[in-house]
Amino acid sequence: MSYATGAEVSRAFHREVVGPLLARHRPGLRYAAARLGSGSDVLGYDDETSRDHDWGCRLTVLVDEPDADAVPSLRELLDRELPETFLDLPVRFATSWDQSGSHQVHIETVMGFAAWRLGLDVRDGLSVVDWLSLPGQTILETAGGPVFHDETKQLPGLTALLARYPDEVERYVVSAGWRRLSQWFPMVGRTAERGQDVQSRLLTAKLADDLMHLAFVLCRRWPPYRKWRERAFSELPLPPMPLREALAADTWRDREQALAESAEILAAQQRALGLPTPERVIVPFWGRPYRTVDESLAGLLHDTITDPVLKQLPLGVGNIEQWVDNVDVLSHAPRRAALMSIYHAWLTTGDPAL
Repeated sequence: MSYATGAEVSRAFHREVVGPLLARHRPGLRYAAARLGSGSDVLGYDDETSRDHDWGCRLTVLVDEPDADAVPSLRELLDRELPETFLDLPVRFATSWDQSGSHQVHIETVMGFAAWRLGLDVRDGLSVVDWLSLPGQTILETAGGPVFHDETKQLPGLTALLARYPDEVERYVVSAGWRRLSQWFPMVGRTAERGQDVQSRLLTAKLADDLMHLAFVLCRRWPPYRKWRERAFSELPLPPMPLREALAADTWRDREQALAESAEILAAQQRALGLPTPERVIVPFWGRPYRTVDESLAGLLHDTITDPVLKQLPLGVGNIEQWVDNVDVLSHAPRRAALMSIYHAWLTTGDPAL
């Protein structure tokens, strides 16, 4: 029997191999089986090309904290009892992060797994700075993949915790998104009129990327890493945004118009959420022949925030993905943790203008 996706392989691997092993050797154990962690198949975006590395039978098995003592024996059990292949796929194989050729059933407690993927202890929830330090891809790897079996008490709570930003954190991130757009929007026309057409196109792409990120936040979905972001973006519950037209346009006016239309679509989504939004978010840029995002929009949202930490952070900084795009930082939990010190430094200055 063949399966079309990695998630289908993982589901069958649990149903026909791992689940029966656990039932036979550890009857009564309450556990969850899922496909979490790295890999395009976690999000259901894998294809034939995905199978050229790190490919085989993969599964995540999680238990609650009171059953943490069972983890070592579960690892030993699977080391001893798992077959060499399943569906003609390897059960033990080398990966880009582990060349030992061991099996790829990751066994951990729910909270231990979350700490490993997020780089944070979530047993008492997440602080404001914790939330701002997490990229969408990291959250999706922790709680966005398919769950095939779950009798734990803690995994549903973790999934609920990571479902979306808390309300005021969301407002802070949305506010930062609009502020970023207002800072660069009028430069699409200005650079082109000064003979810098390449720069105008680069700014258009930058703005399109920011609009796409803001769309995820306003739809309360996590943006995956850029390899799959356009595909996930196409699945958002929004009217079509003319970002492709903005990128393909030959004139700066057409680029600006497509970006403006996209911004107004997001403004409509923001109003639907009940967030404060002016009637029009695209306005003239001083007396010049360019348009921009209304600069007051970011402040309008920011003024509704009451959380003392968020109020003290600089307007416009937002989530880590809004000011860092380096893969070796965003995908590395200890490096992300180091950047949290910057947020704390801004807080200790006592001056949100810094």
